[in-house]
Amino acid sequence: MKRLLVLALAALCATAIRVSGQAETPPAWAYPQAPPGTQRPPDDGKVYRLEGSAAGFTATQINDPFAPPDWYPNEHPPMPEIVAHGRKPDVRACGQCHMPHGLGHPESSGLAGLPADYIVEQMHAYRDGRRKSSVGNSIMIAISKGATDEEMRAGAEYYSSVKPQKWLRIVESDTVPTTFVGVGNMRFPTTDGKKEPLGQRIIELPEDSEKAELRDSHSSFVAYVPRGSIAKGQELAATGGDHVENGKIVKGKTVACGICHGAQLKGLGNVPNLAGRSPIYLVRQMYDFKHGARTGKEVALMVPVVVGLSQDDMLNLAAYISSLQP
Repeated sequence: MKRLLVLALAALCATAIRVSGQAETPPAWAYPQAPPGTQRPPDDGKVYRLEGSAAGFTATQINDPFAPPDWYPNEHPPMPEIVAHGRKPDVRACGQCHMPHGLGHPESSGLAGLPADYIVEQMHAYRDGRRKSSVGNSIMIAISKGATDEEMRAGAEYYSSVKPQKWLRIVESDTVPTTFVGVGNMRFPTTDGKKEPLGQRIIELPEDSEKAELRDSHSSFVAYVPRGSIAKGQELAATGGDHVENGKIVKGKTVACGICHGAQLKGLGNVPNLAGRSPIYLVRQMYDFKHGARTGKEVALMVPVVVGLSQDDMLNLAAYISSLQP
């Protein structure tokens, strides 16, 4: 019965897209991709250091997927082996992308404070083909296929135990620095100081490009969102778009987010917390739900929630949700 429900909801999603006449493609700004052939410069042997840390690492060590840097080991619980080092050849250290404090980078995701069972559920979804991405996600799929259930559980319990923190500054703007996407699919501002119109995009950048490349867990991010998008997202998140016409309540295009994610969008039970998360990550998930890149009984309730959303709706919701305190 549950399987039939999932199939029916997926069919509803596809039908709604066809009826609306949309020929959607993923918003490139939400799925940053480095140009083919992009490479880091050769390691010159320099040892990098950060204020407040006794550690020092070369570029090779900083980018080692099986021993990523831990600049501030006293600021988080002891990391299990799967988080600190992974297991060669296919299971990269969780800490490389999600970092020891679990807040991650915009091109990956934040895991801090998520329910452990939810994290394990997502690993199984990657492994079983129920979670992909509209532009591919080969790294997580490979890791999930190589990891044991015990390793998944150890990583999940670790990140669940880490308290989420404010990691993002939201700025409403008409313009944004010109940018490029570098190795690892992180977006950076160009060094010439030029700006361009933001338009209907969210551009998420490190506050300090050099420290972000060093994987400094003290160096946070800023997201530029269109003017007015936070208020629009707040209205949609609170009401689902319901409104009154001629004295009657007209149902909106979605449902209030707090019904499942809690009044402050900090999660309920095994439903994940959303407040303060990367806005481009949130847009990716809404788009992937709508277009069938995430499937299965665990996500069936999200399909009717997102099927009526335009990309501008997703942008507005993400801008508002990301502005909240985690």
